[in-house]
Amino acid sequence: MAAEKKSAEVTDWAARIGWLVGLALFVALVYWLMREGWKWRGTLQGDLPELPAVPEDPGPVRLGMSGRYHGSTTAGQWLDRIVAHGLGNRSLAELTLTDAGLAVVRPGANDFFVPASRLRGARLDKGIAGKVLTEGGLLVVTWSHGDRLLDSGFRSDRAAEHGEWVDALNDMTGKTDKTETEGAR
Repeated sequence: MAAEKKSAEVTDWAARIGWLVGLALFVALVYWLMREGWKWRGTLQGDLPELPAVPEDPGPVRLGMSGRYHGSTTAGQWLDRIVAHGLGNRSLAELTLTDAGLAVVRPGANDFFVPASRLRGARLDKGIAGKVLTEGGLLVVTWSHGDRLLDSGFRSDRAAEHGEWVDALNDMTGKTDKTETEGAR
């Protein structure tokens, strides 16, 4: 009979377990640091007042849209995400435009209302912090909150609606020239 060949022990279990524990601790540390950074950004934006609640009867509906809310940023600075009061949380959204303003209903997140007097305009854009689409794929509504101008990004389930929304919002705010509402990037 031929001599039996034995394979050498190639796995050092203690070293392998040590590497896995180290990797898990590193991932946990990175996650914790990201979470703390998010909370710190919210603290820095603590000067923003509470979001206005959606009124019981905002009046007759001019436009309605279902889609996604992609977040809010400082107006003209598409990477400066606003996280205070839940404005940084992406979610499904139902938008309703009335003469009183814009109602944003978000299941699982804070609903808010932008009174018509605070709306500053709307435009089609390709991105907002954390989301980049094709040119014109995002409805960006500019509005004032406290002493800041904010851009909030929405994407309809039917993207063909975006143009109608831009026209309606700009009519409400008195903006007729499209260059007045384009964001600076």
